[in-house]
Amino acid sequence: MNYIELQLHVSPDYTDILTAELAELGFDSFVETDEGVNAYTSEADFDETAVQELIAKYDSQTAIAYKVSSLEKRNWNAEWERDYEPIEVAGQVRVRASFHALDGTGGPGPFRYDIVIDPKMSFGTGHHETTAMMLEQQLDLDFTGKSVLDVGSGTGILAILAAKMGAKTVLAFDIEEWAVENARENADLNGCPQITVFQGTIDDVDLESRYDIVLANINRNVLLAEIPAYVSFLTEKGYLVVSGFYEHDAPDIQQKSIESGLSFVKRMTNREWTSLIFQK
Repeated sequence: MNYIELQLHVSPDYTDILTAELAELGFDSFVETDEGVNAYTSEADFDETAVQELIAKYDSQTAIAYKVSSLEKRNWNAEWERDYEPIEVAGQVRVRASFHALDGTGGPGPFRYDIVIDPKMSFGTGHHETTAMMLEQQLDLDFTGKSVLDVGSGTGILAILAAKMGAKTVLAFDIEEWAVENARENADLNGCPQITVFQGTIDDVDLESRYDIVLANINRNVLLAEIPAYVSFLTEKGYLVVSGFYEHDAPDIQQKSIESGLSFVKRMTNREWTSLIFQK
């Protein structure tokens, strides 16, 4: 299956908002560049008319140029290997690819958690603000012996940190077959046998299952539609951690969560993106 690469040349002030808009159009992976952002989706899901309408929406506010090209899977991997650099989160987590060397001692160095992510075609290397905030939010929770549900798992990065922090079981899922394959590969790379990954949606989760922590880094519309379902899977006193939306959308997410029986715990914002923690 080939992918479409959409190269947007745009002012840095508009990179984040266009990334969010493209996510609503079905683009599921993004790479920031010096010129703007590259966005990726499958050829089957690509709608150039919708992209043109989106650009027209903003062309009176800023100059935007774009280029569309077909990207084979092997070229996608080369793109990541060229651009993907290790990151650090809150001084406790390092995220790197398998082709990045460890420190001189062969260990994780000053970091409590060393996570290996070979992203291939999946979103979630920690570079985007929403993923980094989710990782940082997880550091404030106790995962020891807990059951965890990772919604829209992408590379599996959130599930892997949960496992490394002591989770007993982690169930992760994504709608994309290649994301599921990638998450399973990354779970193996990190030695996390307690992670199970399946292809599907929240509707495919066993209705009798209960989880101490639910992680959901998705977009605003999906969260608003599915938060009641997430809450139904939470144990009493369980936590819901969400991100994937802008700061101005946080009140709607918070209202839906409270209406669904949760209490607000914590908010984090980074470059207008927001992450929230709630407790049942």
